[in-house]
Amino acid sequence: MSAEAHLAGLNPEPGVAKPDPILVVEGVRRYFGGLHAVDVEHLEVQRGTITSLIGPNGAGKTTLFNVLSGFDQPQAGEWHLNGGPLVGIPSYRLARRGMVRTFQLTKSLARLTVLENAMVAARHPWGETLRGAVFGRWQDTEKANEQQARETLRRFNLEHVADDYAGSLSGGQRKLLEMARALMVGPEILMLDEPTAGVNPALTQALLGHITGLRDDGLTVVFVEHDMDVVQEISDWVVCMSEGRVIAEGPSDVLAHNPAVIDAYLGGHHGEVPG
Repeated sequence: MSAEAHLAGLNPEPGVAKPDPILVVEGVRRYFGGLHAVDVEHLEVQRGTITSLIGPNGAGKTTLFNVLSGFDQPQAGEWHLNGGPLVGIPSYRLARRGMVRTFQLTKSLARLTVLENAMVAARHPWGETLRGAVFGRWQDTEKANEQQARETLRRFNLEHVADDYAGSLSGGQRKLLEMARALMVGPEILMLDEPTAGVNPALTQALLGHITGLRDDGLTVVFVEHDMDVVQEISDWVVCMSEGRVIAEGPSDVLAHNPAVIDAYLGGHHGEVPG
């Protein structure tokens, strides 16, 4: 069943239940002194969809990402992936459970090649374990990881720079490398923090094509984005935050006319969310 079919008929309101949620957030709160950066009562992400997380600057989007992906700890709340609790689990273990994220500022290993960057993220780095070194299976696993890495780089049009140092890549190519490296982990849900920020228009379209392709392959994608044209182009569902709270959910065309979303972006002026 398509993502559109899964979400058809849902009431576009904050906290609406999804037919097959992969991620469920309950009562997550993150404070910085007196600032309520995140105060999310209930949020569900539908499996196999592209969900955009939007909102004005300071809305709490990246902080929520940091909490859910294990890079920050909340003062309250819980969240579940495939029904399993994730509270207190560090980011590297969350990756093994199927949740992987990228960052707005790319974190490639500049002095390793593009191929080595991809191989570092392989799900089964047998040669880096004591057991693998002792029993000698690391060579077979290393070959399999290299083959997987080359295939993944090919998917993201990076095969021709596989032997170049990652530090020599353009900003857009580094974004592609981060996505390729994330895919090497074998995630079920991929969380992208502003994947098109600082990327030229031509490469932005390539990035969006890769994101929709991942969704079509069955991966769940959640991403933070400021560009409403991007949101409207590829999103199956949109969640809008303001002052740490989820104030609206629904298809992008519905949220573009939602008064709460308009107020959040335009400070109470009436019109449409800017594209």
